[in-house]
This record gives sequence, C-alpha cells and structure tokens, in this order.
Amino acid sequence: MNLALVHSRARSGVRAPAVRVEVYLAGGLPSMSIVGLPEAAVREAKDRVRAAIQCAQFEFPARRITVNLAPADLPKEGGRFDLAIALGILAASGQVPLQALNDHEFVGELGLTGELRAIDGALPAALATAQAGRRLIVPAGNGAEAALAGRVEVRTARTLLEVCAHLAGRKSLPLAEAVPSVRGNQPDLADVRGQAHARRALEIAAAGGHHMLLIGPPGCGKTLLASRLPGLLPDASEAEALEAAAIASVSGRGLDPARWRERPFRAPHHTASAVALIGGGAQPRPGEVSMAHHGVLFLDELPEWERRALEVLREPLESGVVTVSRAARSAEFPARFQLVAAMNPCPCGWAGDACGRCRCSSESITRYRGRVSGPLLDRIDLHVEVARLPPSELRPDAPPAEDTATVRTRVVAARELQLARGGKPNSQLGQAETASTCRLSAGDHMLLERAVDSLQLSARSMHRIMRVARTIADLAGEVSIGTTHLTEAIGLRRAARGLEPQEA
Repeated sequence: MNLALVHSRARSGVRAPAVRVEVYLAGGLPSMSIVGLPEAAVREAKDRVRAAIQCAQFEFPARRITVNLAPADLPKEGGRFDLAIALGILAASGQVPLQALNDHEFVGELGLTGELRAIDGALPAALATAQAGRRLIVPAGNGAEAALAGRVEVRTARTLLEVCAHLAGRKSLPLAEAVPSVRGNQPDLADVRGQAHARRALEIAAAGGHHMLLIGPPGCGKTLLASRLPGLLPDASEAEALEAAAIASVSGRGLDPARWRERPFRAPHHTASAVALIGGGAQPRPGEVSMAHHGVLFLDELPEWERRALEVLREPLESGVVTVSRAARSAEFPARFQLVAAMNPCPCGWAGDACGRCRCSSESITRYRGRVSGPLLDRIDLHVEVARLPPSELRPDAPPAEDTATVRTRVVAARELQLARGGKPNSQLGQAETASTCRLSAGDHMLLERAVDSLQLSARSMHRIMRVARTIADLAGEVSIGTTHLTEAIGLRRAARGLEPQEA
C-alpha cells in the first residue's frame, strides 16, 4: 500500500481543527515534499522526520514522498504534525500496521533522535478528540495536561519507537494521568485593616461579578484589596476551568495542570501595549484579557496606561469575546473577565486628602483624569473611593477584620441565588433580563431617575446601578430590591463624578 491516512490536530485560537495527514509514496528520484499551506516549521519537518525514523532503526523509503495536510486552506504551524507525518511514512511503506491508525489521533514534535517533545495546545486537541470519538497519543510532557479533558483515552509516549510498538501490539503505551488538583495559598482579606467601605464594595463585586475602580492616594491599600478578590470568588465550574485552561495551553506561556481549577489573576504592567492586552501576533495568540478569562484582570495606575491600550477594553467588557484579525487569518478568544482598576485622584496622588499635601493645578488634575475616557469609565460598575487610614487603625493590636473564608461564604450564597434565578451572574444580565429581574418600586424609580440626572449618567450606567442593587439584595437574602439596596448602589457610582473628561 503506497497511501496512508493519519489523523492529527492543528491550532487555531483555542480550537483544535482536525487535520488529515495524507502520505503517498511514488516512484522516481528520492524526495519529500509537504503541501497544504505549511509554514516554515512544518516544511522543516521532513528533515526531523527522516532523522527520527532512521534513529529508530526503521527504513526511510527511497521513494518520492508527498505529504498533504488537509484541509489545504487551513494554515499549519509548528512541529505538532511531526509524529503524524512519520507514522504516515512508516504505514505507507508497510512498517507499521495501517489499520491501527484509524481510531487514533497523533500530535507531537520529533527530535532527531526520535524523542517526542511537548507542544502547545494539547488540551484543546484532547477536547476535540473526545468529540470525534477517537483515542489520542501525545508526548509524555503533555500527558497531565491532556488528561484534564476526560472522556477520552489519552496515552503518552517518549519516543517514536514506543508509538510504533504500541500500534503493532507489542507494548501498550501508558495512560495519561491527571495530577492531583491543589489550591494555592490565597491572600487573606483579614490582612486589610479598616477600609470598611472598600471591603464592602469588594464583597459586592465578587458576589455579582461587577467591574470595579478603586480611587485613592498612594499606599491606602488599593492593590492590597484587588489581590484579595480572587480568593472571594466562588470556585469555577469544570466547564469554566477547562475554558481558562485551554487558553493557557495555547498561549505559549505554559499551563500548570495541578492548579487548573484556580481562577486566573492577571496584573500586567502599565507599559503593556494594546496587542499585549487584547492578543495578536502573526500567529494570533491570546492577550491578557483572555488569559484572565473567568478570573480577574487588575490594571494598576490606570491613567498611566497608554490611551490606545485602554480603549481596546471597551468591546470585551461588553461582549466577553475578542476577535484578533490579521491579513492572513483571524482567531477568536473568549475574554469574560472581571476588571479591577486602581488610580490616584491626581498626579501627586493627594487631591482631596485631609493632609493638604496636594499642590497640583486644576489643569493638571483635569489632564491627568482625562487620560481615562468616559466611555471606559461608563462600563465599570463600582467606583470606590479608598481613603488614607489614620495610624491608629494600623496598630498590630487593632481588632481583626473578617477573613476571606467568612466573606466568601456570603458571596457564594449570593452567587448561587443568581445562578438559580437567571443562570448567570448579575453583571452579565442583558437589558431585557435586567428589566425583569431588577424590578423597582415607583418611588425607587423616581429616586434612580433623580440620581441619574444629578450625576449625569448614561442609560448604560442606569442599568448597571440596577444590577448592582440586585446583587446587594442577593447578599442580604432579599427577594426584591429595596430602597436601601438602591441607595447603596447609587453611592457606589458617586466617586465617578468629575472623573469623566469634558470631551467624553
């Protein structure tokens, strides 16, 4: 038989589309060509495959070898097809049983010695293989990651020779095993002294999945508060954890299989570019907003960020999806993250503080605050002022505050109410869902309308206030939104007054 078909998987965003590796041996001068839109690393596979086959003590056919990677219009990149190409050559030349390839899929890069090396995107490949109903063989370095997929038989190999022995029935490959899941040590909310108002806002943000902006002087605890948010969030469901783990798998930055159930916390430096935030590159890879999927994205020193970088956050904050388009290809990445931002009230950081240290002019304060656009601020639910604490509240013998476990209990109970009622956190409610879920009395409607007129807020802000009020009612265990809930929600937007630049 001069033709062999082998199943493999490409990488496109967080998907793993099927690729059929077709190998044909023909007469003529010995040569090898790879077609099907291969990139440089795929074209170079012919040299790696030849050396690996010969080092494994197999015969490399002295024939004209044509390798087709179908479909032809799907770009192929990396060394992930090396193993499938080598097995196709061996099967077409009769050195490996052809029928044994039918119910398997193969991904892995080959070294010149026949060693199998780990690749990016093993988890999406395993998830796609499970849907196709086949078995998957991966390098040993990808075994723990691929095993997270479940519902699919994943076997691991260290060399090409081991794979061939398995297909011939001489020695079975070991099944991939997932490593025990561990939960890292989360910073405790009890470390935050005082700041009752900010702690309350943090609890509301965690319960409803609301975006939050912390405004206050240097050293008042803004970063400390933001770092405590992941510990307050409910555990991610298996589907959410797999989505976040798949993004980490294709990012090229590695996935820790032992901590895949943890919600991500990303805190990029303010010098990061728009591409670093949103994703991109010649071969599109996820950015920080996607790496924070189902987790927290913390942006410190918000006005110091490049204006263009901040503006790319507008669409994912609303849609939860990022589409990275390039001339040759495009990729879609999920980006349902919770934004926490922090900023000083002025360039020196002390505007409005009782110490009177601020010497910034009104023009410089306006210019500083104008670096953050009004449309972006409009998409942030909670605007929280964090005041400087008096030294008496920082004493070691001060009464301890509630710890993370205590607050998290209330957060989880409120989130369960939301999921039972609408199947999603309050922050993700649509306009129609907001109208039906966040009903107000006639008097409370009048109160909200007066607040919107007084604060000069948009219709989007009005709906966000209603969702926050619904979350506050859920934390209190109330069926309907009361005046106290609405008043607190309005108060959590007051800090935004005066932050929007005039041109926004």
